[in-house]
Amino acid sequence: MMILKIAFISAAIVIVLVAAVLIAAARKPDTVRIERSIEIQAAPEKIFALIDDFHNWSQWAPQDREDRTMQRTFSGPSSGVGAESAWTSKGRAGTGQMAIVESVPAKRIVIDVHFVKPFVAHNVNTFTLEPDGASTKVTWSMQGTNVYMLKLMSVLVDMDHMMGEHFESGLRDLKAAAEK
Repeated sequence: MMILKIAFISAAIVIVLVAAVLIAAARKPDTVRIERSIEIQAAPEKIFALIDDFHNWSQWAPQDREDRTMQRTFSGPSSGVGAESAWTSKGRAGTGQMAIVESVPAKRIVIDVHFVKPFVAHNVNTFTLEPDGASTKVTWSMQGTNVYMLKLMSVLVDMDHMMGEHFESGLRDLKAAAEK
């Protein structure tokens, strides 16, 4: 009888904890925003070319460099507005497509991103280039839907830190590519 009471109380505690996590996740914001910046010792035009052409992303984009199962296809113009890339992966990169929707030479690139796997999400990535003497400040920001799965993960993990590391890695590799 005592074992049954302990099992019941334990189950009730687990149910309450799971419910608390689920409720906390549901209360998270519906949008997420991540932003990181870096100084690169290169002209904005050189950096812009690495971002504005998806064919160049294998030189610096973390998902392209870290996920060897990722395969990209390209359509539309090779760069600028209308350039598109789709990808599939058996690894962390998942499946999705992206398109350049705004391209202001050497200043700004806006990319519309749609993820299909591991979950459906829509993000807008913006790259801003600000010249400063011999260097350029590059800011990579992402704003998008905070799908429930991400909300749930964010109850247990600092998503700004986790996603921020992804951006920081990409910006470091962009810096290395632009400075060589």
